Amino acid sequence: MNNLVISPEVKKALDENRPVVALESTIISHGMPYPQNVETALNVEKIVRDNGAIPATIAIISGKLTVGISPEEIDYLGKKGLEVTKASRRDIPILVSRKEDGATTVAATMLIAAMAGVKIFATGGIGGVHRGAETTMDISADLEELGNTNVAVVCAGAKSILDLGLTLEYLETKGVPVIGYETDELPAFYTRESGYKVNYRMDNPLEIAKALKAKEELDMKGGVVIANPIPHEYAMDSKLISKAIDDAILEANRLGIKGKDTTPFLLDKVQKITEGKSLAANIQLVYNNAKLAAQIASELCKL
Repeated sequence: MNNLVISPEVKKALDENRPVVALESTIISHGMPYPQNVETALNVEKIVRDNGAIPATIAIISGKLTVGISPEEIDYLGKKGLEVTKASRRDIPILVSRKEDGATTVAATMLIAAMAGVKIFATGGIGGVHRGAETTMDISADLEELGNTNVAVVCAGAKSILDLGLTLEYLETKGVPVIGYETDELPAFYTRESGYKVNYRMDNPLEIAKALKAKEELDMKGGVVIANPIPHEYAMDSKLISKAIDDAILEANRLGIKGKDTTPFLLDKVQKITEGKSLAANIQLVYNNAKLAAQIASELCKL
């Protein structure tokens, strides 16, 4: 595939059946300001390496689906920031045809990772069913991708700005298993609890890797959600975060913000309302997910 570029390091690791972890790039261009975005992205790659795997940060660079972008390209996306298109599945052919840049969402990262043969992907939180979706039909493309694409996603659950109950229902409809790592409950991104149960609890990376291997051998399509709660010391107070989210949603509705602009607007408002505490929590949970993803990828390669 001419439009797919795999870095030599990532390609060598895949050819030698060594662990590789896919990483998204929306967090670089749309997640936080420069240079904090670049520092965070490079730290995530370091954590993946420190835990025995090769990082493969994915982005669209000048129309090329690039698996394993360079530190210079990470810096480029970080500096360019919101000018970079936030790329989901629907945007990929347009950006390729126009030879433009794109920062990949969960859905786009999954799709490109699968093209390259990368089986494990670490992110912050997945998208899901938005509150009020029964009238707006605002449902993240991440859920459709999870229903179709064979990549396991390590995340801190779904973003707490969403309707978590309906998100779980949607994943069930799509046949996507939701595994809680050392938890029976779906984490809610900034907080460890949501009040909603996961499908299965697993307490070590090997157990998760065995489940992924079984799914692969059964040739079952679709992804797996591995829900990894934010570490205790970085978790936020659930009442504080709930009020911040409710206030942010009210403002979004008042301003008429819809579609793919909703999530970045809400996360930015929550960050301001919590005086930056939500951003600090976001960074720590991404680090935590990168570590677990590398451990699972390492175990999967041994099976």
